[in-house]
Amino acid sequence: MKTPLERLLKYVAIETTSSEESTTTPSTPQQFDLARALVEELRELGLEDVELDEHCYVTATLPTNQANSAAVPTIGLIAHLDTSCAASGKDVKARVITYEGGDVTLESGEVIPGTDEMKRLVGRRLVVTDGTTLLGADDKAGIAAIMSAVERLKNSDAPRATVRVCFTPDEEIGEGTKFFDLAKFGADYAYTVDGGPGGEINGETFTADKATLAATGVDVHPGEAKSMMINASRALSRIVASLPMERAPETTEGREPFIHLYKMEGGVSTARAEFLLRAFDEDARAENKRILTSAVESVAEQLGAAAVFDLTFEEQYLNMGYFLKDVPEALEVLEEATRRVGLEPVWVPIRGGTDGSRLTEMGLPTPNLFTGGRNFHSVKEFLDVEEHEQATETIVELVKLWATRPKRAAR
Repeated sequence: MKTPLERLLKYVAIETTSSEESTTTPSTPQQFDLARALVEELRELGLEDVELDEHCYVTATLPTNQANSAAVPTIGLIAHLDTSCAASGKDVKARVITYEGGDVTLESGEVIPGTDEMKRLVGRRLVVTDGTTLLGADDKAGIAAIMSAVERLKNSDAPRATVRVCFTPDEEIGEGTKFFDLAKFGADYAYTVDGGPGGEINGETFTADKATLAATGVDVHPGEAKSMMINASRALSRIVASLPMERAPETTEGREPFIHLYKMEGGVSTARAEFLLRAFDEDARAENKRILTSAVESVAEQLGAAAVFDLTFEEQYLNMGYFLKDVPEALEVLEEATRRVGLEPVWVPIRGGTDGSRLTEMGLPTPNLFTGGRNFHSVKEFLDVEEHEQATETIVELVKLWATRPKRAAR
């Protein structure tokens, strides 16, 4: 059987960067390269119902080995094929090092800082890059862990639930569940394998809104602009500058909400900005919208009627914790599985989202578990090999535990 590490090193060599500018699904054709390789492997492992659809969703089934199969739950295992466009995912040069403490200087000169959290990793094997690309452990580590787990389950006589595997495209651009066929997938519960340090498990994500702000100004010759020109880009800059820094991602942590300007473009006559608004509860979510709306109204009042602003909000996904509270068994089994591999489970709210955010909202309870990765979306990304192995074993224990549990009652 291949180790999770062996699988990971193969997968990260395949470029699967997604694109926010694309209008297709998948957003980039190279995601099919990894998808096709996984289909071949799943068939070699002897899984059933192996499929790759036109939108680049890979699915497969590992049937239960229990006699009364109809009474055994079906458990979904989900990870995403794509990697973030925040850093290059092309020609990834991964290598395994033994961490000796302190900073890790990569071949490019980039430095992974030796933080206090890193001290507990001394002596461990880490997978790093040369510092010119991201690693792609987000989420190829999840794929590798799932593939290794189903291989171990297939070759074991231990009781297991039915497993449905799904590898999704375009999670990094918020489109991972766009064509996810929930009824066809047929799972009672599911788990995304898309988290960080060993032992961290997740039953909450941010609730996410996107705000788009368009500004229309007045453009005249700059030599004759006094009392006439309204610079749309300058007006947007004034709005951004008035937003409280204590509500910015670079000053927040834990359960603190933020308003994140992530795109701004334009000129004198027109300009446009996009914001990500994130919060864990509805009060903080409403406050995010109020703060941004108030900033726009204030600058609009200062500039007068000649300046036109159009602010719109779009819901992206909801905190999966809103829904998981009604299915505590999904969390209880994940916690127990984590303990069975020798880790103390730590419930951490995700300051982001997963495919599980939307799937849970759609009716499939989908908590998230760790992979052992760190510094995602960055050339400083790395993976702890031991924790990756523990993630694989946690998946195995999850599936075994569900073999002893009843199917989810119809809701």
